[in-house]
Amino acid sequence: MSQVALNNGELWSSLRRRTQARIGLGRSGSALPTRHRLELQAAHAAARDAVHSPFDPDAVAAGLTGMPTVRVRSAAPDRLTYLQRPDLGRRLDATDRAHLPVGEWDVVFVVADGLSSRAVHEHAAAVVRQAAARLPEWSIAPVVLAEQARVALGDDIAAAMGAGMVVVLVGERPGMSAADSLGAYLTYRPVPGVTTDADRNCLSNIRPPLGLTYEGAAAKLVALMGRARELGVTGVALKDESDGVAPLA
Repeated sequence: MSQVALNNGELWSSLRRRTQARIGLGRSGSALPTRHRLELQAAHAAARDAVHSPFDPDAVAAGLTGMPTVRVRSAAPDRLTYLQRPDLGRRLDATDRAHLPVGEWDVVFVVADGLSSRAVHEHAAAVVRQAAARLPEWSIAPVVLAEQARVALGDDIAAAMGAGMVVVLVGERPGMSAADSLGAYLTYRPVPGVTTDADRNCLSNIRPPLGLTYEGAAAKLVALMGRARELGVTGVALKDESDGVAPLA
């Protein structure tokens, strides 16, 4: 093996240790080496499993240590319909809407299965607990556990419950490097059917140790919530200035 090839191999090995991206995989003839092809197939299978695995609200509720919860469904009656009709995942089931508690809450946290129930099962409860612990003066509504839910379902929930702000923790679309990534979407005074993604702030890739930590996500989220209440806006008008916010002691 030439010194150039050896150096290139060491370079790619060094780079691969620093990223989950599939880089410098080499080739076997005109195809990927067998090992990397099998790894790619396994990642694809994990992504499919994340999308299709059923949501377990009991598991999430068990991780919320005493916080009250309420369960709802979107207007999508099953997983196939949810995947084929994103619009139904943005609207509450009419019966479930009627059973939501109403109050003068500052914020409601919504834990939604989204496109990765695995991400929600593994990370959502810890983020809610960390964020709630940083909000001792806020009136927090019962945590809503939402099945077959898209991000905008939080608008419908907040409006129905009378909450001034909604945080939707949702399983993000699985990629070929991560099937367990959780997103947190913050919206101030959402209006169903009117609020758009430009009106939201998003924290993405919450999945320690390879992504944002629970403490880091909660610190950024609570800082954004405080600024949102102060300024009366979220989305493109609200910038994340939380770098350097210390974790909760």
